[in-house]
Amino acid sequence: MDRLDVIRSARTAVAATASLLIARLFKLPEAYRAAVTTMVVTQSTLGVALTISSQRFLGTALGAAMGALLATYFGSSITAFTAGVFVAGTICAALRLHRNAYRFAGITLAIVMLVSGAEPAVVLAVHRFIEVSIGIPVGLILTAWWPEPQPAAW
Repeated sequence: MDRLDVIRSARTAVAATASLLIARLFKLPEAYRAAVTTMVVTQSTLGVALTISSQRFLGTALGAAMGALLATYFGSSITAFTAGVFVAGTICAALRLHRNAYRFAGITLAIVMLVSGAEPAVVLAVHRFIEVSIGIPVGLILTAWWPEPQPAAW
């Protein structure tokens, strides 16, 4: 372990905790998802983080909307889920979104459609979108303010 490992660990811990606290402030039931999103964002340089964050945001929005719609009308139907994943892929391709956007759309679609709970799917979808919408900017702000440390050149 070297000094850069310690700095990276501290940077990630601060960012993840900030996201978690903000999500808890909004009383989101799955607040940990904001922290997870922030950890993904802060593990990159700012340029890479901006790119992946826009893809994550767009994919999550698409997956949340599709998941809420499909779950509301078809429940946890395997057929509807399969069709949803397929259609999300074709929408991302038609919009020329990166495959990462499709990955995040599929993940969010699966969470919204397949996680059973007392809440309606639309509530779960909105929560998921808000969690990611908290995690991304917190991660980006911290990444801009406290950049990823780079090893010293020889």
